[in-house]
Amino acid sequence: MTALSDLPPDIQALYPADIRRLYEIHEWRNATVIFHSMHPQEWDELMTVLGQFRLLRSFIAKGGGNKSDISRGLDGHLLQFGWRKENFDTQISVTTKFAANTMVYDVPTHEVDCFKNQVALEVEWNNKDPFFDRDLNNFRLLFELRAIDLGIIVTRTDDLQQIFKGLGRGTSYGMSTTHMSKLLPKIDGGGAGGCPVIVFGISPALYVEDDAPISEAELQEAALIEAAAQFQDEDE
Repeated sequence: MTALSDLPPDIQALYPADIRRLYEIHEWRNATVIFHSMHPQEWDELMTVLGQFRLLRSFIAKGGGNKSDISRGLDGHLLQFGWRKENFDTQISVTTKFAANTMVYDVPTHEVDCFKNQVALEVEWNNKDPFFDRDLNNFRLLFELRAIDLGIIVTRTDDLQQIFKGLGRGTSYGMSTTHMSKLLPKIDGGGAGGCPVIVFGISPALYVEDDAPISEAELQEAALIEAAAQFQDEDE
């Protein structure tokens, strides 16, 4: 993986200044140039969505450690631009030259969170880190089958951990869940194969102390999730 700061200045400049400031960005196999040049409309749409997204305190403080609120701020906004969930029915057909027999094999792939015009995007906010393996393998297969031109993953940066701890949610966002330092070695290790990949890390610069009310039930749910996560860590 190549960090944005290690890319040539003209490649760095393709990203709007606010995106460079708000996100930790890495790329694999020239994904930035491929995305910007081959899919300019989708590039502009994603830059708009990422630029408008903010990580609200209420997203973190309430219960339900999944990505529901994060999804509404990212996936949900992309849907307004025509991105959609997508499933792929993929097969490989092999015909023997002399016997003239044809064998057809199913090639299983997973649903993509957001897909448009051969660009695949996944949001991994707080899943178990094997979800990264699933996403990268899916990108690799779909790229080899010419179904996508690149894959994109939006996840969280390691630096957010201090914010989680300050809100009493540090254990819920533990080391075994999806975050940047879990993802990069998997890509460097060839998890995505030859598929170009861009990774956007949600950083503390996106955090906003909003005053959205959080119900007592949501707070109790958050406490239960935190206690369960702590128990799991101790058990492991």
